This record gives sequence, C-alpha cells and structure tokens, in this order.
Amino acid sequence: GRGVLPRAMAALGAYRCIECNGEATELYRDYQRGVLRISICKSCQKPVDKYIEYDPVIILINAVLCKAQAYRHILFNTKINIHGKLCVFCLLCEAYLRWLQLQDSSQNTDPDDLIRYAKEWDFYRMFGIASLEQTSFFIGIFITLWWMTPEMLKRKSDFILLLKALLLSTYGKLLLIPAVIWEHDYTPLCLAFIKVFVLISNSQAIRVTLNLNRKLPWFAIFFGLILENGVVCLFQKMGWDV
Repeated sequence: GRGVLPRAMAALGAYRCIECNGEATELYRDYQRGVLRISICKSCQKPVDKYIEYDPVIILINAVLCKAQAYRHILFNTKINIHGKLCVFCLLCEAYLRWLQLQDSSQNTDPDDLIRYAKEWDFYRMFGIASLEQTSFFIGIFITLWWMTPEMLKRKSDFILLLKALLLSTYGKLLLIPAVIWEHDYTPLCLAFIKVFVLISNSQAIRVTLNLNRKLPWFAIFFGLILENGVVCLFQKMGWDV
C-alpha cells in the first residue's frame, strides 16, 4: 500500500535519483487536493525515488537485500538521524556477546559483590574493546579511500556522509542477540554469517555513497579488517581476553 509521503521532502534541496544516482531538486510535486506526482529523473527518465510511496517494512526488506536503490533512498532522500544511537546499540550487542562468552569460559557462582562488580567491569571492558576495533576498522576504510580516490573525499561533509553510511550499515550486528538467545549447535556458523552480512552492507554503503565500482569498497574493507585485526593482536599481547 501507499506510505505517507513526508511533506518536508517536497521542498527544494539536494536529492538523488535512486536508479542512476543523478541529482534532483525534488522528489515529488504536490498539486493540492491530494494529487501528487513523483518527479522523473532528467538523466535516466525513471522516477527519482519510488520508495517514498512504499511502506517502511518494504524499504527495510530491500535494505536487508542490499539493494543500491534502497540505500540511496535512506542515505540521500530521508532525514534519518539514528546512526549514532544505532552504533552504540550495536556495540552493546557485540559487547554483550563477548561478555557472555567470557563468563561461559570462567563460571563462578560465588555471590560475593567483588565478583559481581568484576563481571560488570568485564562488560564495560568488552564495550571499550569493541568500540576501538570498530574505530580502527573505519579508520582503515577512510585511509584507503582517501588514498585511492582523494577527489571523492575533499570536503568535511563527504567524510560525515560516509561515516553515517558506515554506521547505518552495521545494523546487522543487531542479529547477534537473537543468535545468542536461541543458542544451538550452529551458533558459531550464524555469527560468521552475521559478520559477512555486515561486511556486505558496509561495502554497499561505501559504493552507494561515493558512487564507486564494486572492487574498491571491498579493497577498503580488506584494509580496514587488517587494521582491526592488528588492534586485536595488540590486545592479546597485552594479555586481554577479546
């Protein structure tokens, strides 16, 4: 069915065609009396953004399927501003998973408060480690992209948009919690699939944001993983459980 078309989007501004990534001044035109006409892209002659009529659930399904059109709609043609909160929540999920695995490897039923506080500190430590690992992963991506395509990241706004895209594309980490709650023999395999899905989402976010081919985003992600694993090795040499 038709979704509710946001009135704010009729105002003139910088939008993108979800098909060809061309710029557009408006997504639709309101002719009053409930008559709306979706704008047509001057470059590809297709609707600028068909998703403005779609239900949010359908948009989410298309995003899960990593469709470039859905990513362009979310990143360029909406006013979503949850990337910071989403990042924190995803890091909490990852920290909880690591903390749970740490507790499983060192079972202790002692009710003493010191033991309880130590376990609580372990959770905060895991959150800090997960944050540093993700930061190093993003830094690796930014360094690679800035080195390979400096013309794409000239302005501060370009960095901010790419960071927002990367943060939003980590939503797959939310699946960590149900994977742990419904624990079964295939949980390690599920966690591996979640990791791959997040990396695919990151790649699509980079590709859509900077309008690149498929190879360069994966090269940047590969370098980001190397830097992230370097941080993990550093923590392990310090004797920390990660």
